Amino acid sequence: MKARVNYYQTSPKTAQKYIDFNMALAQSEVIKEIKHLVTLRASQLNGCAFCVDMHVKEAKIDGERELRLHHVAIWRESTLFTPRERAALAWTETLTRLPEHGVDDGLYDKARSHFSEAELSDLTFLIVAINGWNRLSVAFQAIPGSADKAFGLDKAGL
Repeated sequence: MKARVNYYQTSPKTAQKYIDFNMALAQSEVIKEIKHLVTLRASQLNGCAFCVDMHVKEAKIDGERELRLHHVAIWRESTLFTPRERAALAWTETLTRLPEHGVDDGLYDKARSHFSEAELSDLTFLIVAINGWNRLSVAFQAIPGSADKAFGLDKAGL
């Protein structure tokens, strides 16, 4: 695979604004709690090799257990996730693959039973952000591992 466009260089102002958006999200406590699971799951669903690679490495650096990372793809069958994490993963999957008739009230109610309005709003913005990154990386064929040194991901030891 060969990268098509370096969108950081081609659209630096827009890329910086998108990075700023992501940095603002990083301040949220709920994002700190579940970002690795959410970003990894959305990236898996979108087939984004660059982002799957990146988010596994970030999670490992931040101390996430490797078995849980392997189980993200099978979270429904796994016993390794809390009800709150399951609600976040279900919300992630639904917003990543938007149903034809919108988000079901039952799923929303389930999410709200685990997250405050502010937390659910932040979680939703995180899902919007990762889906955007996935689309950029898939469209322009970002090469997995190519930004490891720049993002400090070489510290993951993978």
